[in-house]
Amino acid sequence: MAVLNLTKLQKQKARIFIVCVVISILSWGLFAMSSKYLYRVPAAIRYVNAPDNKAFHPLQSDTVDLQVEGSGWQVLFSKLRLQSQDIDIDLSPLRTRDWIVFSSQMGFINRQFGGTQRVVSITPDTLYFDFSKQTVKKVPVKLISDLSFQRQYNIIDSIRINPAYVTITGPLEDLVRIEEWETDTFRRKDLDSDLTGRLFLQQKGKANINVYPTSVEVTVPIGEVTEKVLELPLKVENAERYSSVRLIPSKVKITVLVSLKNYSNITPSSFEAVVNLENWTENKVSTLPVILTKFPDFCEIVKINPQNIDFIIKR
Repeated sequence: MAVLNLTKLQKQKARIFIVCVVISILSWGLFAMSSKYLYRVPAAIRYVNAPDNKAFHPLQSDTVDLQVEGSGWQVLFSKLRLQSQDIDIDLSPLRTRDWIVFSSQMGFINRQFGGTQRVVSITPDTLYFDFSKQTVKKVPVKLISDLSFQRQYNIIDSIRINPAYVTITGPLEDLVRIEEWETDTFRRKDLDSDLTGRLFLQQKGKANINVYPTSVEVTVPIGEVTEKVLELPLKVENAERYSSVRLIPSKVKITVLVSLKNYSNITPSSFEAVVNLENWTENKVSTLPVILTKFPDFCEIVKINPQNIDFIIKR
């Protein structure tokens, strides 16, 4: 391989040439990134200023394509964005008609972008809506929670939500699919006493459905719990076709977590333990699992001993 031997002067000229090339590329890049370009941005629609006493259905997708004029940097960042752009659309014109023309809202839309970006056009240009009579419905509130407790503490009674029901209004065809309304997630850690807080209700993402009130007060009773061991007699289900069924053993011991204040109230009569012979009739299993068909609320089952029962059948 030939080795290129350069003089000190030639090496210096080569370095100057490389530096000039790098500077030229950087200058070209900065110029290119500073120039204006048109690029497409997908956007999700959020409806604002919906008309009162009207239930509406958009007759098209809730996403549109924006044609945006911006710098090369903004084009680059738009490609790197992980989430789509959201834009607000003013629905106040629906008081007198059933369509929205984007070209009449360009000023309102462009104020939602930085001053160096400008929305040039939107596809589709027009949104159409179908109107129907508003319906009112009451639904229960469902608490969404992520709670953890200190050792030997847990929920010991019914969670109270005030109000327990909320009123929703909107098109009948949308409301019939709603059976409950969820709260935002109630997150707390290392709890050892009653918990009270106000939670906002989740937004369904539909401007044509309203909920009242928008928040509820939640009380979670928390107290100290302890283990209690009980012995339960076993009952046999689906044994009518047999003359006798003998279970070995005929009783089981269960270990449960109960609150201290309810400790004396939890007795064997609070529970019901059964084995089901239908499983043996169909599958010829050798043992029968123990099933608890009755147990008190806020009583956590820790252990069942034994979990499977031997049996002898006389036909």
